[in-house]
Amino acid sequence: MSDNKNPNQKQINIELDEKMAEGIYSNLAIINHSVSEFVVDFISMMPGAPKAKVKSRIILTPQHAKKFLKALNDNVQRFEKANGTIKDYEQPSIPMNFGPTGEA
Repeated sequence: MSDNKNPNQKQINIELDEKMAEGIYSNLAIINHSVSEFVVDFISMMPGAPKAKVKSRIILTPQHAKKFLKALNDNVQRFEKANGTIKDYEQPSIPMNFGPTGEA
């Protein structure tokens, strides 16, 4: 996406191969943080299954985590404006037995 408002802004060419373009399904995210990073684990959890598997781990600086939060919020607002409010269904509490806490 090109932004003509700032002519000095450099354009970035982003490559997306076929395998990555397929995406990975996630229905749970766990976020841990330390003073230097945010760790977001995207998990696929099947109903009734005793185990869930981390499908992807993304590590962000605090500054990038805040930018991501803003970008996600902006996108949710645009989605809801076009499609209506996203319903937030209550989920049962999930006991987590999941690795170490996020410390660096």
